[in-house]
Amino acid sequence: MKTQTKKLIVSNPLKVERIFKFNMRSILLAFAFMLVSISGFAHCDSYDGPVIKDALKALDQNNVQLVLKWIEPQQEMEIIPLFHKTYSLKNEDKEVYAIVEKHFLETLVRLHREMEGASFTGLKPAGSMTPLVEMADNSIAENDVEKVIKTVTNHLEQVLRERYATVAKLNKTKDNSVEQGREYVHAYVQYTHTLEALEHILHGDISH
Repeated sequence: MKTQTKKLIVSNPLKVERIFKFNMRSILLAFAFMLVSISGFAHCDSYDGPVIKDALKALDQNNVQLVLKWIEPQQEMEIIPLFHKTYSLKNEDKEVYAIVEKHFLETLVRLHREMEGASFTGLKPAGSMTPLVEMADNSIAENDVEKVIKTVTNHLEQVLRERYATVAKLNKTKDNSVEQGREYVHAYVQYTHTLEALEHILHGDISH
């Protein structure tokens, strides 16, 4: 394998460069979506997030099936009766329905976040999602990932370069004093943990 790699480098260096750029692009994009998945915990709480959008659509169409994908099968016994009770009050007193609807939305989001292993801290207003999460949703709606790729790869490349530059600079003075050594260690942890996260996303699973 090493011999084949050497031959490839010697015979076609431009091809090797393209392969390297493609692999790095893929790594950075994967890392970006890992970050999106982490920041996306709060995204599921917001009124413009996919969970509540589906819930309101389900109530509009009287179709509980639209929300069941957001919860586990064992959680259905709590959501399905509550959905039907909420829908039955849809044409009753508006103030009463608003209270019941909010309770249904809160319950659905709480159960979804339990499935994610996250705590529920209340519903968030529309517009509370992070830029990367919003970009991810838009890419799905527009069936186009190119803007996501360009934005996140540029951003992550900048982060890696900045963290490397910091640790490389502090590496020269790390033994001058305890304070400078600790400053170096902090920068070292920032840089290496970023790369460890990249390694994790390449060789491990992203939990829902």
